[in-house]
Amino acid sequence: MSSNVHISTHPCLRAKLSQLRSKEVNARETKALVHDIALIVGCEALASELQTVSSGTGETPIGYPYTTEIIRPKLALVPILRSGLGMVEALQTLLPEPVLVHHLGLFREPTSLQPVEYYNNLSYHRPSSSDSASPYPDIAILLDPIIATGGTSVAAIQTLLEWGVKKVVVIAVLASEEGLKRAAAEGGGDGNKVEIWVGGCDSEVDEKGMIRPGMGDIGDRLFLTKGK
Repeated sequence: MSSNVHISTHPCLRAKLSQLRSKEVNARETKALVHDIALIVGCEALASELQTVSSGTGETPIGYPYTTEIIRPKLALVPILRSGLGMVEALQTLLPEPVLVHHLGLFREPTSLQPVEYYNNLSYHRPSSSDSASPYPDIAILLDPIIATGGTSVAAIQTLLEWGVKKVVVIAVLASEEGLKRAAAEGGGDGNKVEIWVGGCDSEVDEKGMIRPGMGDIGDRLFLTKGK
């Protein structure tokens, strides 16, 4: 697997991933498990992608001074609708300050399995890179629980790089080998442009584009809509 792909080996994550695969898990339990897995994968990803810098000084409750720290570079969360919404709260929990949240709506056309964009709320205006006070992100954290064929991830990565972010960091719960290879190859396979962090990887995708054994359609499971 490419060097810009990272598959978690955390024992707690692997156990929760096993629980999430079960057809007996209800929507509330699905939401909790997706949150927990996203929290673990997100922690691993952000530890690698972010740095801390000094931002001044503060004072403890008993009067001692200390150096305050903030994270850099600037980032934004970009969940892919619908299922990516189930991961947003976990990443917001990890981050020390609120960040921009943009949304991309993509679905797979059932016959061709090609991604179709139906919603995009990325700002159409970005200030120049010389504007140090800009709130616009250097890194986009792309949230999508499942990377199956990889088509949706590829389309989203392309959109974000064209928008102007310097790097896209994909955080997923589960992927297929095929999907990971396709997504990792975006940006020329350059880890400086695209990095992928995932909770687990299965080897196969079926004729409907679903991971096997996988865990079904997470969006349907989260929102109690008709399953595939």
